[in-house]
Amino acid sequence: MDNSADLFADNGFAYSPAWRSATTSAAEDGLLRAELLALKLSDVDPSRGTLFVRHGKGGKDRYVPIGDRALHWVTRYEEEVRTSFVGEPDHEVLFVAYTGRPLSRDWVSEAVKEYIDAAGVSKHGSCHLLRHTAATQMLEGGADIRFIAEMLGHTRLETTQIYTRVSIYQMRRVHAATHPGARMSHAV
Repeated sequence: MDNSADLFADNGFAYSPAWRSATTSAAEDGLLRAELLALKLSDVDPSRGTLFVRHGKGGKDRYVPIGDRALHWVTRYEEEVRTSFVGEPDHEVLFVAYTGRPLSRDWVSEAVKEYIDAAGVSKHGSCHLLRHTAATQMLEGGADIRFIAEMLGHTRLETTQIYTRVSIYQMRRVHAATHPGARMSHAV
């Protein structure tokens, strides 16, 4: 099982709106762990359907779209969970632990690794696997690699190509759909 959709199935792993909002945002938006942990409440813009990534890849700011599923879980997390975790002063960090402090990098890495294992995904990894999966799924869904590069915060397409290894099945499908010679009914 190598499909990130399996990460969101009921696999017996205890998850909450907090957990679902963080993993869904990372998986759908291709965020780096540091970018996910640096998100502020004000970085989520439901009306525009965007996340503002501050000092992301290469130290650059960028906007990325947030999907309906991720926005649903982030909204639920903010309304049902975050308010009970945070006291004064509220540092406006989106993802916080039950102590009200920002989540730690190590905790997030270990939790994502456990979740991936519980989902039965055969690839090893943690947060970066979600980023790789987001890029690959977008490419296989027909996204132009330039848009994927922008979303991931890459300045060079070569960097993005590392994340987007395409299966031979996908290449054959695109070839058959787009190359005139592949559509001929018999050899000429």
